[in-house]
Amino acid sequence: MSSKWARLVAVGTAFLLAGCGGETKQQQAGGPPPAQVTVAKPVERTVTDYDEYVGRFVPVDSVEVRARVSGYLDQIHFKDGQLVKQGDLLFTIDKRPFQTALDQAKANLAQAKANLAFTEADLQRAQQLVRDRTITEQTFDQRTQAKRVAEASVAAQEAAVRQATLDLEFTELRSPITGRIGDRRVSVGNLVTGGTGGTTTLLAVIVTYDPIRFEFTFDEAAYLRYQRTASDGPASRAGGLEVGLKLIDEPEFKHTGRMDFVDNVIERTTGTIRGRAVLPNPDGLFTPGMFARVRVPASAPQTAMLVPDVAIGSEQVRKFVYVVGGDNVAKQTFVTLGQLDGKLRVVKTGLKPDDRVIVNGIARVRPNSKVTPKEEANASPAPAGPQASAEKAGPPTAKAE
Repeated sequence: MSSKWARLVAVGTAFLLAGCGGETKQQQAGGPPPAQVTVAKPVERTVTDYDEYVGRFVPVDSVEVRARVSGYLDQIHFKDGQLVKQGDLLFTIDKRPFQTALDQAKANLAQAKANLAFTEADLQRAQQLVRDRTITEQTFDQRTQAKRVAEASVAAQEAAVRQATLDLEFTELRSPITGRIGDRRVSVGNLVTGGTGGTTTLLAVIVTYDPIRFEFTFDEAAYLRYQRTASDGPASRAGGLEVGLKLIDEPEFKHTGRMDFVDNVIERTTGTIRGRAVLPNPDGLFTPGMFARVRVPASAPQTAMLVPDVAIGSEQVRKFVYVVGGDNVAKQTFVTLGQLDGKLRVVKTGLKPDDRVIVNGIARVRPNSKVTPKEEANASPAPAGPQASAEKAGPPTAKAE
């Protein structure tokens, strides 16, 4: 019985050794084949660095419509929120008291002119009488004084007529600018307080829409960059830095404008300075108070290297790409990135123009591993699909092998 068990153990051991020997031979024969990847050289293109900020639209002009004379509001000649042109009639105050005042002023002027005519004729008679010594010089002086008083009275009454005429004109409130008017603040029949004091009645507000301004703030370092860019480049000759804007529901900066003003003082508490751009708004899309993002050129145009954004991998906070050498070994190269230009990412440092960068298949690559590269003419973006999505996410944290 023991001899039988001995034979079985010997046979099992032989099979086990044969299996181990076969696996060792298979491993010596070679592991999995090198990963097939697509490589391309970086794209060289002229790009410009940009900074982005959030700001608000503000009107070029904003006017509060207030009455210059007091009275009861008689008519309203616009609809809330409509576009108005300069000179359009907006409000009418009851004219009757002011028409009466004008008529009275004209009557007083006529009386003053009649008195002046009498004193002039009286003075002419006095001139002959004083030469004939029929009247005394004192009487002549009194008639001269009467003429002067009559002339002053005429001048005062003429001024009163002009003032009454102005008051009558002020009963019609017209738009001083072209823009969009808000809602009426006072209804017909209410007493409107006019004048120049702080108790005057606000009737409506008008703001301009085209062109419109965009205000934002930026720090001191950015201010210096923009100043040098504007003074050294063609932007200064074109009337200011050209900027791009996009609204909160827009994916791209498709609106353009130009910076027309930078404040003269940097705010001490925040270390920022206020900038302003102006841009056309013919269709009234931009509304004062609306938020938007602005993109400002932060450097002069320069030649840079770009690779597809899907070719960028992450190792904690550092970014890298795989560069394939002449021995077809993928080397991990850390890079400094810039902004996104379409589907290509600007690489500021870390790459050379002749480097062969893996632009497709980086999920199958490990540092210092052999690959089977397929050459492409340039680093064009990888096609969309599941594979591109997986590569966009980037490979897992790289480990030394």
